[in-house]
Amino acid sequence: MRRLFFFLLTATLLFGCAPRQKSYRPLSYDAAAQNELIAASYRAVDTLIAQAGESLSPQHPLIIATLVNINALEESSPLGRLVSEQLGARLAQRGYKVAELKIRQKLYMKRHEGELMLTREIRDIAQQHDAQALVIGTYAEGADRVFINLKLTQIESNIALAAVDYALPLDMNIRALLYRPAAP
Repeated sequence: MRRLFFFLLTATLLFGCAPRQKSYRPLSYDAAAQNELIAASYRAVDTLIAQAGESLSPQHPLIIATLVNINALEESSPLGRLVSEQLGARLAQRGYKVAELKIRQKLYMKRHEGELMLTREIRDIAQQHDAQALVIGTYAEGADRVFINLKLTQIESNIALAAVDYALPLDMNIRALLYRPAAP
């Protein structure tokens, strides 16, 4: 009887102290829509618009370049492409025209990189779209954050009309978006 009592007591203590596994609960659509990555991109655009003031006209389109890795300016990632898409979406929501370049045939495209534009083509593209400015940006991966820099640059003069810096936490989602698939 003592052995049985000792066995039950030991088992109770061991299982009672064992770490409990969190049950997996799928993310709801509403919760996913509240993701901070989207909100951070939208705040960045709002800041660019506020800084640019009257020098930015809703009548003339803007061009959004893919954000690139600051350590390798010819490279991007899913994060760079996604943030660029979010920037364009927010500008359109705020009433600005955004030239959609993915449908362009002659656009410089590099596999897995997005709309990386050659400098010699920027003026041609801007002229064809009657674009007034270009949103360009870089990102850099730190130990626990990804740092992003955006500039709203006037195409004719190459002068920055507005700029914003912000950081994203390097969580599992951001890490996954920084992954670059190997080229075949």
